[in-house]
Amino acid sequence: MSVSELNTIDMAEVLTYAYELGDMINASAEVADYLYWKQAVDNDPEIQALVRKLEAKKELFEETQRFGHFHPNYHSAKDEVSAVEAELEQFEAVVRFKAAEKKLDDLLFKMSEKIAFSVSDTIKVPNNNPLPTRGCASGGGCKCG
Repeated sequence: MSVSELNTIDMAEVLTYAYELGDMINASAEVADYLYWKQAVDNDPEIQALVRKLEAKKELFEETQRFGHFHPNYHSAKDEVSAVEAELEQFEAVVRFKAAEKKLDDLLFKMSEKIAFSVSDTIKVPNNNPLPTRGCASGGGCKCG
């Protein structure tokens, strides 16, 4: 058996395990909770009206951001976005959806981290945290670059 055939067999096995892992994640309580609250948010006309309003306010704010604090409507546009976000936070479905989304994101990050660090403990693992905690650029003992 050649090296390329051995690598092909190993890659097929890795892909099989990856699909199995994906199936297990999809069958998890975290995914079920996320999908339940996502559907609740998607099916609530009042929430959807506020989501559309928020998108419009964000669009206006993005236009003012080109000039930053110097734009005459910058602060009012920013305040309007915050006000609509606060309105959305009044809905239990939105709060629960965000919590479920965070919980699922944390699960996926922990799994990604476990896989990456089983290869090398200096691998960067993408996440939503702007301050890395491990791997390159974390201030650790990595000898990269």
